Amino acid sequence: MNKTSWIFLCLSLLVIGSLVLAVVFARPQAAGGNIGIITLTGPIAESVGGSLQPDSITPAKVRKLLELAEDDSNISAVVLRVNSPGGSVGASQEIGSLISNFPRPVVVSMADMATSGGLYISVFADHIVAQEGTITGSIGVILSHMYLGELYEKLGITAEVLTAGKYKGIFSERLNPERREILQVFLDDLHNQFIQAVAEGREVDAARVEEIATGEVFTGSQAQVLGLVDSLGGLETAIEQAAALAGVADPEPVEIILPPVPWWEELGGFPAAILERITLALLGKDGLILQQQLENQLVPRW
Repeated sequence: MNKTSWIFLCLSLLVIGSLVLAVVFARPQAAGGNIGIITLTGPIAESVGGSLQPDSITPAKVRKLLELAEDDSNISAVVLRVNSPGGSVGASQEIGSLISNFPRPVVVSMADMATSGGLYISVFADHIVAQEGTITGSIGVILSHMYLGELYEKLGITAEVLTAGKYKGIFSERLNPERREILQVFLDDLHNQFIQAVAEGREVDAARVEEIATGEVFTGSQAQVLGLVDSLGGLETAIEQAAALAGVADPEPVEIILPPVPWWEELGGFPAAILERITLALLGKDGLILQQQLENQLVPRW
């Protein structure tokens, strides 16, 4: 073989080797044997509450945690440890969508409580594990209306409300039969959305879900009989189930937590925190609770 042939052969092997390496490294890396553990504790809300509600499950928080899990090629599945009484309808729906679209297996491990919105976000997982004594269920909607007209009169406060739209100020006066009917239709629609989500997530007939969607709470063992829960057990059971779904023989649990918030971002919450401190000092804890109830009274909750 002459010199030209040797050079051609070497170049050919170099090109072929480069193509093989390119194909190998271009393939997405397979997930490893780790099971990501994400703890979701507190009421479900659009944003974090004040000192009376320091822990909240928000869409932003869940999104960041799931992104951390997805970006880690060593994590093959995720276990969501849910301990929540429920909360905001819109936030619950957004979190449910995030869980539903997660590309790897998701298993929910219900802790002490996963009711209402806590159950709602759980049904989007591939498998639900609960303890026998876990409190779950409460498929329903609640909307509080606090009419303060008589209190204002006693305090010498006159509230004048200007509106454009017949029912824009529906909460500014006492609820009459007409207003109650309007709000009931509104709540019934949200209730039906809840029922449909549970039916689709649990793959059961909507009529069957409607029978138990009375707002009633159930134990974990009752929920399993009703089809709301797949199996009974704790976090270890959930990890084993996640490993089975991901095809992992020897799972290694890894806790997924958010990185510390930079101090310059924490400064953004100072005005609200100062206002809360002032309210607490002037009115006491009961006054602060009343203020937060008034701020949230127009928001329907699961």
